[in-house]
Amino acid sequence: MRVDFKLYLITDRHASALPLPQAVRRALEGGVRAVQLREKDLPIRELLALAQELRIITREFGAKLFINDRIDVAVAVEADGVHLGTQSIPASAARKVVGKDMLIGVSTHGKEEARMADAWGGDFITFGPVFSTPSKTRYGPPVGLEAMRGVKSVLKLPVFGIGGIKSGNVERVLEAGADGIAMISAILAADDIKKAAEDVLAHIDQR
Repeated sequence: MRVDFKLYLITDRHASALPLPQAVRRALEGGVRAVQLREKDLPIRELLALAQELRIITREFGAKLFINDRIDVAVAVEADGVHLGTQSIPASAARKVVGKDMLIGVSTHGKEEARMADAWGGDFITFGPVFSTPSKTRYGPPVGLEAMRGVKSVLKLPVFGIGGIKSGNVERVLEAGADGIAMISAILAADDIKKAAEDVLAHIDQR
């Protein structure tokens, strides 16, 4: 399976006034083709039910579904991939469970973490926060565009910039070498989710 998408939507069910499945549907209508279900505080059965619902919706649009951290849920709903955080098991261990056909994304916040994700067999990484953002404050100050350039100079893996990215600065992140963009609130908190996704993809397509 290939990393054939440029915009990676990460969920936050509190970001939108709409129920999450409806918000995700709007994003898919706007052209999003990869969604990561990231609702860490949900009890496992609620998470599983939500994952099953999103699996149906993403398949309807031919989009990929990733599950954050929960390899068991990813396998249970036949997701396209799993996304691992810095405190998760290494991608090499996850690969033994999910097999060769499931994609593995890895969150990274510095060059060394990015190298490790590559060495352990990740298929792509998110790297950031590129800019200041409330959702990523626990990871320290923004890494900036220069760090993105540095990571791209040593990695062949696809790199998705994340953190504080909006339609107005998408092109700067791509110019720094990012292969794609990961977003949460810039899409899900928009008044018009479909249009927000379309606007971001229009900027990406200009590159």
